[in-house]
Amino acid sequence: MGKVKIKKDDQVVVIAGKDRGQTGRVLRVLPTKGRAVVEGVNMIKRHTRPNPAKQVQGGIVEREAAIHISNLMVIDPATKKRVRLGVQRSEDGKAHRFAKQSGSSID
Repeated sequence: MGKVKIKKDDQVVVIAGKDRGQTGRVLRVLPTKGRAVVEGVNMIKRHTRPNPAKQVQGGIVEREAAIHISNLMVIDPATKKRVRLGVQRSEDGKAHRFAKQSGSSID
């Protein structure tokens, strides 16, 4: 996988798949698999066994599954629209992300 521009705590919108149109916050990014876990998106049911040592009650648990990065777009905080991201380096060498449409900084 190439470099992933989506980071943890970004607001994203799903652009393809069964959850198209839903928005949420990125909880976790899995760059080696090219996937991300988004809050409230791609919900799955897992049958879990009780584990008293970890205070797990057991039963059917609903949680988020990972979704492919290509199916997500970041929401620009300034315009509240989905945008493509670019990366620029400042004079001191630090990289920061920006919205290609509006030019506003995302970080």
